Amino acid sequence: MHASSPSRRAVLAGTAAAAALTTVPFLPGRAHAAEAAVSAGQAYRWRNVVQGGTGFISGVLFHPSVRGLAYARTDIGGAYRWDDRTDRWIPLTDHLGWDDWNLLGVEAMAVDPAHPNRLYLALGTYTQSWAGNGAVLRSEDRGATWKRTDLTVKLGANEDGRGCGERLLVDPRDSDTLWLGTRHDGLLKSTDRGATWKAVGFPATPGATGQGVTLLVAAGRTVYAGWGDSDGTSANLYRTADGTTWKAVPGQPAGTAAKVPVRAAYDRYTCELYVTYANAPGPNGQSDGSVHKLRTTTGKWTEVTPVKPGGATDDGGTDSFGYGGVAVDARRPGTVVVSTNNRWSLVDTLYRTTDGGRTWTSLKDKAVLDVSETPYLKWGADKPKFGWWIQAVGLDPFDSRHIVYGTGATLYGTRDLRNWAPQIRGLEEASIRHLISPPAGEAHLISGSGDIGVMYHERLTASPSRGMASNPVFGTATGLALATAKPSYVVRAGWGDHGNGAWSDDGGKTWAPFTAQPDVAESAPGPIATNADGSVLLWSFGASNPGYRSADNGGTWSEVASFPKGAVPVADPVDPAVFYAFDTTTGTLFASTDSGRTFTARATGLNSGDTEFQLAAAPGRSGDLWLSLKGNGLYRSSDGGASFTKAGSCRASYTLGFGKAAEGASYPALYMVGSTESITAVYRSDDEAKSWTRVNDDQHQWGWIGATIAGDPRVYGRVYIATNGRGVQYGEPA
Repeated sequence: MHASSPSRRAVLAGTAAAAALTTVPFLPGRAHAAEAAVSAGQAYRWRNVVQGGTGFISGVLFHPSVRGLAYARTDIGGAYRWDDRTDRWIPLTDHLGWDDWNLLGVEAMAVDPAHPNRLYLALGTYTQSWAGNGAVLRSEDRGATWKRTDLTVKLGANEDGRGCGERLLVDPRDSDTLWLGTRHDGLLKSTDRGATWKAVGFPATPGATGQGVTLLVAAGRTVYAGWGDSDGTSANLYRTADGTTWKAVPGQPAGTAAKVPVRAAYDRYTCELYVTYANAPGPNGQSDGSVHKLRTTTGKWTEVTPVKPGGATDDGGTDSFGYGGVAVDARRPGTVVVSTNNRWSLVDTLYRTTDGGRTWTSLKDKAVLDVSETPYLKWGADKPKFGWWIQAVGLDPFDSRHIVYGTGATLYGTRDLRNWAPQIRGLEEASIRHLISPPAGEAHLISGSGDIGVMYHERLTASPSRGMASNPVFGTATGLALATAKPSYVVRAGWGDHGNGAWSDDGGKTWAPFTAQPDVAESAPGPIATNADGSVLLWSFGASNPGYRSADNGGTWSEVASFPKGAVPVADPVDPAVFYAFDTTTGTLFASTDSGRTFTARATGLNSGDTEFQLAAAPGRSGDLWLSLKGNGLYRSSDGGASFTKAGSCRASYTLGFGKAAEGASYPALYMVGSTESITAVYRSDDEAKSWTRVNDDQHQWGWIGATIAGDPRVYGRVYIATNGRGVQYGEPA
């Protein structure tokens, strides 16, 4: 259960592919709906539903010249600035929109010690062919406003090595000069504060690992660069003293050429550069590592590894891990903190030294962790673990006892070296897959995420007191549904170590696991549905398998051979005997009238091959279906899927949800992520898609938001949006 699972890559890759699909044909003999009016927009207030982190903090950076100023970066959820007055993180990249989804991953960040208001971000989530190029954002007001330069190279903030760094640096001799290390294109340099960039000569050749320049750090007036593509015999640390010529650092320690320099930090009092190494870039896959320091005035290297990997564990295993984060104390010479990484058996820790690495103390050994504000961090256990995926470590330059470190789910902090708690308020990075807003009960929201399963939100302004749903604990949620006529009945599906499905009869507060699983080989559990009264479950298991049906809360399962393989089951909200499913391979709408035992074709001739679609049933109405075919528009059926009419009011529809009707209206409010003209945005319709009002704005876009959307059936105007890295956003009329 770690943030940034490969499934996030698949979601975005599918979206990129879907953009190239052709237009969906209209059904023969049906009139097209008239073009509708679109209002300029309604002022909404947007906030995060509080979960409390939930994603990989890949970097944290205290400003060396300003007390209380710090920045954090994430692999898919943007960058943040710490507000010391409110003890909160302020999101800085929510303005990035649908077309810029690839820029929500932050590869690196940099500050200018001589100009406290300047901030630089290197953005780009993936380097694959389907992802766009990277970009650099530069700000003169700490991220309140930005100027942007698009790059001609790709960056990989959600790829292996994303915890390395920082790969971006302001030159210590000239604030107008910046350096940017790339994965596949060597070293870039800007002499105009990030406005333009050029490749510079670098003595190492990019390799197949996709690491390239892993870190850039200033040591006095000299700049050092780590190299992650070494062949095992070549140098992997370089430096320039004149800003022009790069040379390998001489005398590099034996054995480090086969490792990746992960991070580095400079002690200006002792003139020593500390470097952490691992045999893989991380955050996964590391089994060996070390820590070394270089006295830059003499060129002498010294190994200062706190504990060498490879020892035996109590259970007879091997204590394998690498080293990750490193931070030096700006006030106390020789005081350094480093982190282990990928240490699963004995659990990762921070080591601290006050004598330049001669002796070390494990801060985990006496740590007291308080996760009362974010209970999900117990992961269904009695107590939380100290951490994993620790590659981001920060030491406050104005407070030697204030240390923070990132994990795969949060950012822990201490101010006394003993008591630790999440320092995460305002920073939300979950990748949301499913949303339900129940029509009754305590919670207005139940969410399903990548990596942290399902959460029951008693309040929108506090992390759920029950943490993530347990019995069993899931990693990624693949399905979530409630019985519309019996909303206390909820089912969920996901990837778990102790079964892949569970049901609840108290609205999602507590759960009971399915006592049986369908006999499906080599296929992850997919979407799940329950009929209107909760008496029947339908479960999908991928494109190569039929559906499965249960009438006893998952006690037994029977194959439904006529269910279209890979389809998403949808229950009729009124009639318990009726289910629907859209077969994208043939463009056919299927329906069942015998409680899911058999399915037969109804409408045919719809667009086929679109892997990114959504079929939704309007609440309280039998047979009232809406079909979003992503880049091909929105369709409606009023006859249970026998025929569909295209809604002329939108050019593209990516996801659709329903909420409480407007005053005086008889039909639920519709909420859509789509486009009515050229811009992809969030819209509301109070008149059955005849007209739309944009409800988000240019400062609240959150990249890719095509997974799901839900209106609140009890609060008119409130809408919940699933983001791919910024958690659940909810908006209400201002």
